[in-house]
Amino acid sequence: MYIIPRRRNLSGLLVFGDCAILIQPTGVNDRQISKVSGGEGETMQEEQALRRRILDLANRCYQSGIYTFSGFLSLGDQAVFHMMEKNVSFVPWSMSGGGEDCERKMLRFGSSEMLGYEEDFPIRCLIVQPAVRKFAETLTHRDFLGALMNLGVERDVLGDIVVKDQAAYVFCEDAMAVFLGEHLDQVKHTAVVCEITNECPEAAKPEFLAQELIISSGRCDAVVAKAWQLSRSQSIQLFQSKRIFVNGHQFENNSGGLKPGDVVSARGFGKFIFDGELSETRKGRIRVRIRKYV
Repeated sequence: MYIIPRRRNLSGLLVFGDCAILIQPTGVNDRQISKVSGGEGETMQEEQALRRRILDLANRCYQSGIYTFSGFLSLGDQAVFHMMEKNVSFVPWSMSGGGEDCERKMLRFGSSEMLGYEEDFPIRCLIVQPAVRKFAETLTHRDFLGALMNLGVERDVLGDIVVKDQAAYVFCEDAMAVFLGEHLDQVKHTAVVCEITNECPEAAKPEFLAQELIISSGRCDAVVAKAWQLSRSQSIQLFQSKRIFVNGHQFENNSGGLKPGDVVSARGFGKFIFDGELSETRKGRIRVRIRKYV
């Protein structure tokens, strides 16, 4: 039988009702720092707490000589980290979501050059698919996420959830994968079966829809507006509400330009890769190419 931790205090104790268990892994996996920015109810206190926890992970890596890991960070969390990169420049870091172009990512402090050994990100992929496809409902990202959260897990143990062809590919912390695989047996009214894999399945890799857009200028807000059929004022509002990210960094300069290869995410709309300008039309407008994630 598995018991799912409902909360974790700052000393590293997992609390189950009146009982507490001290966890002392080889590397430090601190899942306290998820969901503290980039959503509704965001507060200055929460952002400051995130900054303190990130700095604590960096210090523990440097002082103890071990890898330290965060939970899965949202784009908003990642933006906070990027704003404080200089504060943790004394230790190497990297990010991974478990698969190519994953949006939610773990932060790892440490490197083989610094520590003398290598430790992979503690991420596995859970493949969830209908037990009998013939009788399966049409399930969405929200359906799969809701079923997972109903098992009592916290959002920060879950990374991206890729839904394709009636199946979901759930990137999650390896310590949670076995529990989810054994206890997730239904999504809405559909019976499901689960399989755990260490590698990112080919089916979970991103697919793209190439589009050519004609815009009046090379400003980022013009590209965003055209990509999702928005008015310029609606596009600017996305920047002002801090919902635009470029390469994981919050991007508030709506008049800024994009470089070929930039990955642009608009919370609530999707994301695309900007491939660059192609040509100029006779009327002086600009033809650009993007690849939308589908």
